[in-house]
Amino acid sequence: MSEIENTGKDAYSADTITVLKGLEAVRMRPAMYIGDIGSRGLHHLVNEVVDNSIDEALAGHCTKVEVEITQDGAVSVLDNGRGIPVDLHKEENKPGVEVAMTILHAGGKFDKENYKVSGGLHGVGVSCVNALSRLMITEVYREGKHYKIEFEKGITVKPLEVVEGSEIRGTKQTFYPDPKIFETTVFNYETIAHRLRVLAFLNKGLKITLKDNREISRKEDGTLPFFEFQYHGGLKEFVKYIDENKKSVCEPILIEKTVDDYPMEIALSWNDTYRENIESYVNNIHTIEGGTHEEGFKSALTRAINKYAIDSKIFKNDKMKLAGSDVREGLTAVISIKVMEPQFEGQTKTKLGNGEITGMVQSLVYEKLLEWMNENPRISRMILDKCTEALRAREAAHKAKDLIRRKSAFEGGSMPAKLYDCSKGSDPMDCELFIVEGDSAGGSAVDGRDIKTQAVLPLRGKILNVEKARLDKMLANEEIKNLINAIGTGIGDSEIDFVPGQNGDSSAFSSNGDGFVLERLRYGKIIVMTDADIDGAHINTLMLTFFYRYMPELIKRGHIYLAMPPLYRVTKGKISHYIYPGNEDEKARILEELGGEDAKGIQVQRYKGLGEMNPEQLKETTLDPEKRLIKRINIDDAVEADRIFTMLMGDDVPPRKDFIIEKCHFAQNIDA
Repeated sequence: MSEIENTGKDAYSADTITVLKGLEAVRMRPAMYIGDIGSRGLHHLVNEVVDNSIDEALAGHCTKVEVEITQDGAVSVLDNGRGIPVDLHKEENKPGVEVAMTILHAGGKFDKENYKVSGGLHGVGVSCVNALSRLMITEVYREGKHYKIEFEKGITVKPLEVVEGSEIRGTKQTFYPDPKIFETTVFNYETIAHRLRVLAFLNKGLKITLKDNREISRKEDGTLPFFEFQYHGGLKEFVKYIDENKKSVCEPILIEKTVDDYPMEIALSWNDTYRENIESYVNNIHTIEGGTHEEGFKSALTRAINKYAIDSKIFKNDKMKLAGSDVREGLTAVISIKVMEPQFEGQTKTKLGNGEITGMVQSLVYEKLLEWMNENPRISRMILDKCTEALRAREAAHKAKDLIRRKSAFEGGSMPAKLYDCSKGSDPMDCELFIVEGDSAGGSAVDGRDIKTQAVLPLRGKILNVEKARLDKMLANEEIKNLINAIGTGIGDSEIDFVPGQNGDSSAFSSNGDGFVLERLRYGKIIVMTDADIDGAHINTLMLTFFYRYMPELIKRGHIYLAMPPLYRVTKGKISHYIYPGNEDEKARILEELGGEDAKGIQVQRYKGLGEMNPEQLKETTLDPEKRLIKRINIDDAVEADRIFTMLMGDDVPPRKDFIIEKCHFAQNIDA
């Protein structure tokens, strides 16, 4: 057998294997370590550095963390913890601080004597920040001395040196993100503030400050933004903050105890809304997918309230029983536990999997909640009345579902009559659903669309404000039923079991309780298309409230968009220029180039609505993927989003008025 020799471009030998040394791997594949290289990944760097200071606080060595966005765009984090060790590491023959900053999987968090619990368990946090920074300066204050070491792109450029003596202790990290890595290196003050506020709630008494020294952030009164977060009430204050724009049924109930070396803290309260809001954390990590701690809490909550109802004779017998959704209607709860060796599961690794936690949380909550209810009979009765009201509404919703199921079966289970669907055979993820305001605009959209991939659902006027309506009332609304049927995923969770039949079959509602099913999504993009005026903005808000409350996963996965139709059309001869909201300067520039607004042959049209556009114009400006502008809706902070939706769409007027007054200078395109 002859040997085959390959010395060309396809040759594969040991020499072709690339060995990435040090932090090179982080720079080559940054998204593997921080999620992405956009704004979210940029702000993840701040979280990594701040989490190191928080871990010092968890270990009992830090009482203050100061965060600053510097004048030249860096972020600086200073704490009064023990300071990163500066003595020589025996194996690496380098100062401990240099090892921690330049070697992956190196850090004190693997030593359970120094850190019993910590948020960062992988040992890659601060070294990744260092790798992705064009410049990072680490300063250590310990044992009466001030040390300093500098890095560029993860490589030491100025070795550790003693700068001067020091009477303080702690660590200061200052980093400049590398613009060659990130799409943007401009930090958002509010994004950082939201995260720091939550950390202050979770770490009772810890003082966290945030200052923005950038000139672009200077306020109208000449001052620079500055916040101090410190909450001695911990989770009780967190619940009050979440429910700030809601009417609470009771003061937050605090359940706090260390069980088998697991510190557990839970605060809960009920308000006058119809939705639950449970925020859970493990070692300060937001477990957005829940896990065993949430399972234990929910189970104990249902058992305890049903037990109290029977024992206090409010329920005459055990045949009347509240479901989990009944007891959690209007509930706000924050769960925070500390676990030495947490096991994270789920798609985003933010679901707690430690099996032993379920029983611990369940026993603690059941015992303490029953105890509280027996000591507070008047408020307990108010809570039970609310739960019983939810039970009746749930039963009414089931009747509404049954009625619509029978109607759907009688009518053959077709999609909404108003839906102009795209042709069959296309991949759903390549298809788009335009939710259009009004029949006239819907007609233009139907004629201007690409029938292979674009569907149109015209809506009549403004949909129901779901922030103020229970499920049964919402399901009676024809426009919302059409919307849910067209999208195909169903709504809510396992206890809100409205699921449209797949491909328009007769099972318009499912009795199997599978609730929202993402795999049944019929369109990859759902685009809300309204007029560029105040009414259109209101409809957008109503639509986004519906999606946030009943289909939040569509927002999280990036399926919800807002269309950006033009506000003006400037025409001269056969050439048209379209001006979009917020681009008044562009309009002035185009008019100047064409000789001015009063020049011969110039026509300026302000669109009062989408219905004024013919199909060709609507296609060119708003439908054609090659030319249109659309805005994807994201939710980076669920707590803040919940507060904003409640404030904008709820019953309490004063907070909404204050918000409008505070933000009015940002308003654009206000109708005359």
